[in-house]
Amino acid sequence: MSREGSVKRDASGKWMFVLDLTPPGAPRKQLRRRGFATKAEALDELDRVKHEARTGGYVAPTKQTLAGYLGEWLAIIEPTVRPSTHHSYSRNLNLHVAPRIGDVALQAVDGGTLNRLYAELLASGHRGHDAGNGLSPRTVRYVHTVLHRAFKDAVRWGRLTRNPADAADPPRPTTNTATMTTWPPAVLADFLGRSKGYGDRYYVLWVLLATTGMRRGEGLGLRWSDLDLDAGRASVRQTVIAVKHATAFGTPKTAQGVRSVDLDAGTVTALRDHRRSQLEERLLIGAGWHDHDLVFCKVDGEPLHPERVSREFQRRIARWELPALTLHGLRHTWATLALQAGVHPKVVQERLGHATIGITLGTYSHVTAGMQRDAAEQVAGLIFGGS
Repeated sequence: MSREGSVKRDASGKWMFVLDLTPPGAPRKQLRRRGFATKAEALDELDRVKHEARTGGYVAPTKQTLAGYLGEWLAIIEPTVRPSTHHSYSRNLNLHVAPRIGDVALQAVDGGTLNRLYAELLASGHRGHDAGNGLSPRTVRYVHTVLHRAFKDAVRWGRLTRNPADAADPPRPTTNTATMTTWPPAVLADFLGRSKGYGDRYYVLWVLLATTGMRRGEGLGLRWSDLDLDAGRASVRQTVIAVKHATAFGTPKTAQGVRSVDLDAGTVTALRDHRRSQLEERLLIGAGWHDHDLVFCKVDGEPLHPERVSREFQRRIARWELPALTLHGLRHTWATLALQAGVHPKVVQERLGHATIGITLGTYSHVTAGMQRDAAEQVAGLIFGGS
């Protein structure tokens, strides 16, 4: 590839340079830059571009906008990510990024551009009926994470020389473990007792989530073929997710999410009773039954919608006037109770399907701090003797 360049004045009296970037055997390609006040400025810029071209860091100027690039990026990565992940990326970029800075040229985006975006989202990120209210720091940080990945690919594809998100300052991650809402054992037992007495169709699902710490989608995706009730074990292999408000089957979030979970005797009994009830219901439905082998499903066998299940959970809490809790709070409740009962954090990690034990310890640091105090007293007692 030729690296020759020349500097001269143009018709306006300003200085310009011309650099030949033609690869061997390819059609001629020249870079022209104008508007330099002095010859020295033009020579300095020419030397800089020539250095980038030699070292592989040169990126040809383009008029592509950020919105145009993000649309292209979303289409390219779609086959490589989970449908729910792609939907989340697309929704956040189209809702929060494209309307605000989508018209900015891709190569003009810098750390300042992104910091102004984040500040605006924090101040007034909501639209529609929530207009004027800001997004949470956690949501804005997620937008930053998605943009960072998109810009990282732009660098790999030769669209950018550097990732502008590296120069941005997203909101710091907030730790909400101190305010994490869980139920004490008595309240959880009260909820399950009311659900059973009420003849709640979701009762066994609540039991499973409360006694295993499974995620909502993991419980909804559980199949009878994933259960060994004689051995008291459930294998997490499939999930039910919502993509554009429709249900779809997916896989656990991480490799560690594919796991086996031991079941207690009470949960096994509840599942056996649920199996009998489902078989009776299936006989009544007859040819209208859609067999997905799901443990928890609609009356016709189709998967339950995750968001609908969460709403049903909230309706029951309101009806029985119990302390507020999200459905995901059952997972937090299980983990908190397990750690408080002295279950080793490694076991908790494996049952929850966390990628690392560090995630478990970080998420439930408010519990493990108490465990450390207990450990300190116990070991000191061994050393110095009990009073």
